[in-house]
Amino acid sequence: MRRGVGLMMAALLAACAGVPEAGEAPRFDGPPPEVSRRGEMPAAVQANPQLTAREILAAAHEAAGGEDWRGVKSLYLEGYNIIRRPDGSEVLWDRYAMWREFSDTKANAHAAEGKVRIEAWTGDAIAMLIAFDGETTYDQNGPVPEDVAARAWASNFGFGAIRNGLDEGWTQARLPDDLIDGAPAYMIALTDPSGGRTIFGIRQSDFATVYAGFGTPRGWHERRYSHFFSVPGSRWVQPGRVRLHYDGVKANEAVWTRVVIGEAIDPSVFVITEPPASPTF
Repeated sequence: MRRGVGLMMAALLAACAGVPEAGEAPRFDGPPPEVSRRGEMPAAVQANPQLTAREILAAAHEAAGGEDWRGVKSLYLEGYNIIRRPDGSEVLWDRYAMWREFSDTKANAHAAEGKVRIEAWTGDAIAMLIAFDGETTYDQNGPVPEDVAARAWASNFGFGAIRNGLDEGWTQARLPDDLIDGAPAYMIALTDPSGGRTIFGIRQSDFATVYAGFGTPRGWHERRYSHFFSVPGSRWVQPGRVRLHYDGVKANEAVWTRVVIGEAIDPSVFVITEPPASPTF
């Protein structure tokens, strides 16, 4: 019995570690280089040190779609969201959407500005609903207290810093390069006029924005962006998958499958007076 358990555990560990089959070459990276060759390790030393954070940010804007992306007035995203419980189990929000109207300026990257609505359903049951009409925050039952609203938005808002990071009153700083999902990335910090700081990772190969990190009431929040796709008829580049973490633990994965930019949104979308009986999208 003990021998059988031992063999089973060995097989499990081998599978998890990716041990090659008999006759297959080992999958080793090799030892790190000696100090004089440290530059051979991706992101171990600063790439293109002459590039400033401002220049990297400007290139990231162009990679995201240039003026089509930077000057957008409205955005609608639709897809699904995979919610991760602390034990690793999954809850699927199979219908998930966000409506967004952007303000021209942004003084605080982690506060609600402009207008926004986020709505999620699991089957026929509403899973989450929050909206901001420019003055008031709502959940599915109507207006919520300002302190509750501020905490909710501070735990979620932050990516917009990269859109406004070249505006007057903002500062940019270059940080040590790093690897994001195995790809070398320029790391920059943007500080908004209110003093809020957000860190971004910009992939060195194409200047795609692949990481955002900032402090929130829920802890240190990180987002990792991947599965980029283009929007027909524009230069807009959309990350289709966003993995969200708090204090190093993955909380959910938002997956966007449909994007609409620049279309007018009825103001009533951002005002909630009663729970919706069915999805509004």
